Amino acid sequence: MRSRKIYTMLSAKLNYKLSVLVISLTLIAGVTNGQVKSAGNLQSELVHRIDSILQSQVDDSKIPGAVIEIKRGDSVIYKQAYGFAQKFNYQHRLLANPEKMTTKHMFDIASLTKVVGTTTSIMLLVDRGLIKVDDPVGKYVKAFTTPDKAAITIRHLLTHTAGLYEWYPLYYRASNKQETFKLIGELPLAFPVGAQRKYSDLGFTILGELVETVSGQSLDQFEEQNIFKPLGMTHTMYNPLQKSKDFKIASTSFGNPYEHRMVYDPELGFQFKEIKHDQWNGWRHYILKGEVNDGNAWYAEKGVAGAAGIFSTVDDIQKLVDMLRNKGKVGDVQFISANTINTFLTKDKFNNGLGWMMDPENSFMKNGPEGTFGHTGFTGTSICVVPSKDVSIILLINRQQMGLIDNKEYYNVNAIRAQVFKAVMAFCNAN
Repeated sequence: MRSRKIYTMLSAKLNYKLSVLVISLTLIAGVTNGQVKSAGNLQSELVHRIDSILQSQVDDSKIPGAVIEIKRGDSVIYKQAYGFAQKFNYQHRLLANPEKMTTKHMFDIASLTKVVGTTTSIMLLVDRGLIKVDDPVGKYVKAFTTPDKAAITIRHLLTHTAGLYEWYPLYYRASNKQETFKLIGELPLAFPVGAQRKYSDLGFTILGELVETVSGQSLDQFEEQNIFKPLGMTHTMYNPLQKSKDFKIASTSFGNPYEHRMVYDPELGFQFKEIKHDQWNGWRHYILKGEVNDGNAWYAEKGVAGAAGIFSTVDDIQKLVDMLRNKGKVGDVQFISANTINTFLTKDKFNNGLGWMMDPENSFMKNGPEGTFGHTGFTGTSICVVPSKDVSIILLINRQQMGLIDNKEYYNVNAIRAQVFKAVMAFCNAN
């Protein structure tokens, strides 16, 4: 009788413990399922928000088209194409069958060339011990041994603090890269070396010359062999039409109307007494598709420059971005040392890195967490990387296909970039 009582008591305790365990497991499962669902909802909300931002811009005829890729960790959160790769002909008439945008389209990435190509090239040369960022440029480029330029270092060029002109119509006085390099060396400085940051295409053009001098290869050959091929960037190149006529390429501008205005309109502040309007007239009069929009890169350097010229796809750019996000590693291979990556992604006194922009005042990464870096391109392209959130945003917009608007400018896509960045940060902060 006593044994049965003990057995009953033990059974009751065991049943109780089992019930508690079942309830606990049920609660844990419920919480886990709730988290998964919550994360899914957050991602759906982000996708809906991005769709709303970009599709509304297309629907309102503010932009012709766009491609976006958002990646967090090893997962692509969202990749999508919107609108059209080409919407108008040269007479600005709507095409009967506008070309739909796809995620496979190549874009003229404009000044993203400075970071995707040139900065990465300089990183590799530094990493291999062939140059140092604080070397004087004159060590490699003879034109920079003159008294006014002897103090300019590679760092100065990378940080836009060398004192060079922001822009100059090089093609009015140069018709090939050697003439271009020589001309930049002869131009006077706009301000003292290191005194301020003034974004300069000319500085990155000289960095392109430096890469060629040190490597013994043309800039496009060096980048193809040392960056694009190793990273599997099979649709990243200069002058894509020379490689194939079959590439899908997003169209850009109607010739170079804005650059023409830069030369002719004194309001823009690019007047130079030695530049006479009638001394050159090689302007393009057709839709640019596969030819770099940047005039200096096309007219003066035959499509290959340190400041502009690269065409690429969102997937290819993501491969480069992933390498940077992973501190220089690609799989098990250390493509660039973490030390070199850190050197280039450390802020200077002007709040920017080497080549890369890091100032959180920039609209495309407004108020981003410390360490955020990126760059933009005049054609409408941008890259933004937030290491602390392990997230990147690549946004490619072919804004120039709309032509100049009423204010004689191209539509400003900064507000779009800012909205997209804000939406992604809200997602990351909630998840």
